[in-house]
Amino acid sequence: MRAKSHFALLKLAPMLALGVAFGCSSAPKRAYVPPAAPPPKPAPIVAATLPASRLPITPDFSGIPEQPRFDPIQDVIEKAESAFERGRKSYAAGHLETAKSEFNIAINTILQSPVSAREDRRIQTAFDSLVDRIHNYEMDALRAGDGFAEPGFMPAPIDELQSLTFQDDDQGSQVLNGNPKTPLRSTMPLVINSQVSGYINYFTNGKGRYTLQAAMQRSGRFRDMIFRVFDEEKVPRELIFLAQAESGFQPRARSIKAAMGMWQFIAGTGKLYGLERTWWEDERLNPEEATRAAARHLGDLYDSLGDWYLAMAAYNCGEFCVSRAVERTGYADFWELSRRNALPKETRNYVPLIIALTIVGSNPEKYGVNDITFEPTWAFDVVTINEPVDLRLVAEIVGSNVEEIRELNPSLLRNTTPKVPEFRLRLPLATRDIFLKRVAMIPPEKRVFWRWHTVRHGETLSGIAKKYKTSVQSIAQMNSIDADVPLREADDLVIPVGNTRPEQEPVVARSGANKGNNGIHVVRRNESLSLIARRYGISTQQLKDLNNMADTVIRVGQRLVVREVDAGVEREASGTLAASTNSTAEVPDSPAESTRRIASTASNASVETTGRLVHRVQKGESLWQIASSYNTTVEVLRKNNRHLKKSLRIGDPVYIPSAR
Repeated sequence: MRAKSHFALLKLAPMLALGVAFGCSSAPKRAYVPPAAPPPKPAPIVAATLPASRLPITPDFSGIPEQPRFDPIQDVIEKAESAFERGRKSYAAGHLETAKSEFNIAINTILQSPVSAREDRRIQTAFDSLVDRIHNYEMDALRAGDGFAEPGFMPAPIDELQSLTFQDDDQGSQVLNGNPKTPLRSTMPLVINSQVSGYINYFTNGKGRYTLQAAMQRSGRFRDMIFRVFDEEKVPRELIFLAQAESGFQPRARSIKAAMGMWQFIAGTGKLYGLERTWWEDERLNPEEATRAAARHLGDLYDSLGDWYLAMAAYNCGEFCVSRAVERTGYADFWELSRRNALPKETRNYVPLIIALTIVGSNPEKYGVNDITFEPTWAFDVVTINEPVDLRLVAEIVGSNVEEIRELNPSLLRNTTPKVPEFRLRLPLATRDIFLKRVAMIPPEKRVFWRWHTVRHGETLSGIAKKYKTSVQSIAQMNSIDADVPLREADDLVIPVGNTRPEQEPVVARSGANKGNNGIHVVRRNESLSLIARRYGISTQQLKDLNNMADTVIRVGQRLVVREVDAGVEREASGTLAASTNSTAEVPDSPAESTRRIASTASNASVETTGRLVHRVQKGESLWQIASSYNTTVEVLRKNNRHLKKSLRIGDPVYIPSAR
């Protein structure tokens, strides 16, 4: 209370002073009360002096390097980037075949990753980056007359057609639908005006006439399929002429804006309608899948804009472009938008171009185009395969040629079919049974290497072996024939190409085992910088610093300085290589085999007498980490290890299924 009175007096001090100044002596006087003294501070506690031997010891971890953690995603990305860098250097040196091979390795390394793009965004980002960069090199190679994709693309006619200009004669519009003087019937409005007339004249004379005839002849292959899909998707059949303008019915057409296929999808729009692209295949080039995507896209545009002319315009420049023009002008009419220049020039030409092709193509005789012979309808057999197969092997088995197989499967970008669980491969008509019978004679994992050969008159076993760069003994053994007996004409032979290779020096899988003299590691095939760093118990950055490296690109045979560690120290991190001095593995040929090789030499893995590979769970390991180390999946491990509980315990046996 005393302290409170003191502070109250402080508040009244100015008023009291004012009262004194004006002589207010009648104010009551109060005795001065001094403020309360603050409580004394507690005395500091002085620690008792202890002898040095009894003082607590604080451990110092500053000199102990942090245990590096193996990142399987980063390891895959580094391997892919190393292969890409080798390909880039080969390309710069003019070695296109070597460049293509290295680029293939780079992409395959990503695609064969034990972790998919859906599980880790870094994989998808790395894949997209590689595809884009390799594509740039491929385009340069194509401009120079060569390329990595087989075969090359065809120029899309739309690039030239929508750049044409015609003189405006101010003639009025004539509606052809329902006119008794014309036999045309259409679910879309067909109008002739000066813009449409210009294109009609172009397509009935000179170069334009040849362009029209060639495209209409090619359309014979796909007309039945296109009409069937359009009927199923409920869009007008007249829209078939959109494909004639876009690609001239060439499945492998490519525009200067990187639109692809018969319906000229760009990558983004194609993906929205289910047309995926990988290193092996671009579904925009698949005629039937692209046709269905185009029908659905056009149907969606019509539902949104309410007019087929506007839908066609949006197919060319995008829905946002057209809807913005409608909002800006207030006119939902293509001709009015064209007159006001509210649309790009190419789009203002695009719709009249399609209308002109529809008019002439629906009634060619009326316009003097009489000499058109449609190509036969696209007919083929289909087989479903679940292992990659070389297209040359396919052609040899069915007695065809690679060109025909490619024409039937235009979406394929490489010499092999994709590595996917199921792929529908088109074959020449009436060859399905012979293909299935013969391909079964070749091991699935060898179908991208081995070949099929039908003996011709006068051929010898040594000549065939030389042609395929294999040995006489290999061919004879594979086909159970006597190498000294002459071949008979028309005999069929399985050619085991690349089944033998020189013995390679084993990789000793232990920490520091490959360091050589003075702590030097010699880079081997399929090794990455992070893998080497992990093997020697250091971080990738430390390894880069030791070797003054600006990036993670390494090459086979390169000598790296490494930090030596005790050979007997085993690592508990997931996937760490063995400390055992007698653990060896053969150098593999593929990234997937490389992963299995690394896993098979894990410090916590062993082989039972039954031949099963067993992994013993170590501290901190998860089932996902174990699956990644052995190039398999959690589902497969769960299926093969019913005894495992949800929570792993140290020492639990995990049986690893053998890789096929």
